Amino acid sequence: MNAIQGLHHLTVMASDPQKNVDFFTQVLGQRMVKVTVNFDDPGTYHLYYGDETGAPGTIMTYFPWPNAVRGKRGNGEIVAAAYAAPVASQDYWKARLNSFNIPFTEETRFGSPAVKFEDPDGLWIELVFEDGATVPSFWPKSPVPREHALNGFHSVTGWVQQAASTEDLLLGALGFSLVGSEQDTEGKRTRYKGQSDGVGLYIDLVERPNGEHGKFSAGSVHHVALRTVDDSEQLEYQKLLSDKGYHVTPVQDRQYFHSIYFRERSGILFEVATDAPGFPNDEAVDELGKHLKLPAWYEDKRPAIEARVKPIVNHEYGVTIGGKTNGQGEGSSATQYSDGLRVNGPHQGQPVLTTGRALDEARAAVILVHGRGGSAEEILGLSQQLNLSAFAYVAPQARDHTWYPESFLAPLERNEPGLSSGLQMIDDLVNTLGEQGIPPENIVLGGFSQGACLTLEYVARHARRYGGVFAFSGGLIGPEGTPRDYPGSLDGTPIFIGCSDIDAHIPLRRVEESAEILSGHGAKVDKRIYPKMGHTINEDEIRAVQQMLQDLSAQSV
Repeated sequence: MNAIQGLHHLTVMASDPQKNVDFFTQVLGQRMVKVTVNFDDPGTYHLYYGDETGAPGTIMTYFPWPNAVRGKRGNGEIVAAAYAAPVASQDYWKARLNSFNIPFTEETRFGSPAVKFEDPDGLWIELVFEDGATVPSFWPKSPVPREHALNGFHSVTGWVQQAASTEDLLLGALGFSLVGSEQDTEGKRTRYKGQSDGVGLYIDLVERPNGEHGKFSAGSVHHVALRTVDDSEQLEYQKLLSDKGYHVTPVQDRQYFHSIYFRERSGILFEVATDAPGFPNDEAVDELGKHLKLPAWYEDKRPAIEARVKPIVNHEYGVTIGGKTNGQGEGSSATQYSDGLRVNGPHQGQPVLTTGRALDEARAAVILVHGRGGSAEEILGLSQQLNLSAFAYVAPQARDHTWYPESFLAPLERNEPGLSSGLQMIDDLVNTLGEQGIPPENIVLGGFSQGACLTLEYVARHARRYGGVFAFSGGLIGPEGTPRDYPGSLDGTPIFIGCSDIDAHIPLRRVEESAEILSGHGAKVDKRIYPKMGHTINEDEIRAVQQMLQDLSAQSV
C-alpha cells in the first residue's frame, strides 16, 4: 500500500452560488469543471473548480446554502486553503486582488512569501509563492495568463487544540513526513508532506490549546480529501483506519471518484478519495461545467431538482444552469398540525437550539431530544456525526436537564407534569416546522435514552406519517400493562430502535414490546439489539439513521 500522495480536494460551504462561481472563475481563474448536486442533499448544488480537467490536487468544491449565515472558524476544522503560485507572480496577484477590491495581508510561510484573503463567505484563501510543480492541465480560457496561473493546491491549514493525535494519524497510517515547525500568530504551526512530487502536498496544523471550536456554516470547510491511487488501495486504507479505531464509512460512489470518510479525534473530517474515474467521465473536456449533471439515481427527479436550485451563470459558455420551473408551484405551504389542546408545564419557555440549514431554507428537519442529565447542545453534536446537510437540526432543552423525574417504567402520574410538558414541547416544534413549510413527513424525530423514550411516546400518541423516527436506547413510556390503544396510524413511518441486551436502564422486553406496538400501528420498524453494548450509541446505529436521512433527503426535493 502506497502512502497518501497529498490533497485530492477540499469541500466547503457557501451561501450565494453565483458569487461563489464568480470568485473562483473570474478572480482566481479556476475552471468550473462540474455542476452537480450534493448526493446526500440533491436540492443543493455541488460546484467543482480546478484546472482544465479537474485534476486531483487542484479541486475546490462547494455546497452553497442560499442565505446561510457565516460560520465561525475555530479548532477542529480546516480554516485555510492555500494555492501555489509562481514566485515571479507576486506583483501580478497583488494588483489583481486590488483590482477586485479584495483586501489581503502579506505573510511569510516557512520562508515563502504569501498573501491571505477571504472568499465571499469568509474562508481564508492563501497564495503561497513557490516555484514547484506546475498545474497538471492549464485552462486555456482562464482570465489569468498561463505564466501567472495558480498551480493547484499548496496546502491546507487546520486548527487543533493539540496536534499529537492528528500527527500520529498523518505520520503513521497515512504516511506523511514531517517538514518542520514555526511560530504562527495563533500558535505553533507544524507542516506535513504527502508522498509525491505533484501539487497539493502539504497539511499544516496550528496548535491552539485554549482556542474555541468552530461553528459550522457558510465559509466553513466540510472536509478535506486525500489522494489514493485506486479502489483496491482505498479498501486497504479503510481496513487500516478501522483497525486503528477510526469510524470509517463504507465506500461512497461520488461519480467522479470513490470516497471513504472518517473524523479524526481533533474534530477534522477527512476523506480518502480515488483519482479515477475523473470529471470527463460524463462530459467531454471541452464541455466540462456546461450542464447540470446528475447521477442515474436522481435523473427521474431532474425537473424538481432544476426547479429547486438557484440559477447560476457559467461565464465560460454564457449559459444559465438551474432555476427552471417544474410547473408545481412553490411547494409546501404553512400548516398547523396541533390538535389545539395545549399543556403548560416546566419545559415551556425553555431554549431551543438549532444548527444546519436555516428553517426558511430547509426542506427537511431533525428534532433531537437529549437524555436525562444531557443538554440540547450535546445532542446537537449528533448533527456532525449524521453529517447530512439537507436538514435543519432542532434540539429542545429540558428544564434542569431532565424531561421527567422517575424511570420511564414508573406509573405515568409520577412523571407528571414533566412528561406532558415534554410531549407538548415536541408538538410545538412540529408545529413550528409546519409553519415554516416543513410537514411531518419531512421531519425526523429522534433521541437518546430518556429523550428516545419521550420521542417514541410522542409519535405513538400523535400517529401520522413522519419522515422517520429513531430511538437510541429507549422504549414506550409507562409501567407494565399501560394501555397502548393509540389512535391513528403511523402510515409506513420508518422507525429505528437500537439498544443493548444488557442495558441497565432499558429492559430488553420493553424494547421488543415497543417495536411490536409501533409496527402494529403502521410503522416500518427496524429493531437492532446489540449484545453486551451497554447504555451508549454505536457506529451501526449512526449509519442506520444516516441511511434514513439520506432516503428522506432524496424524497424531499
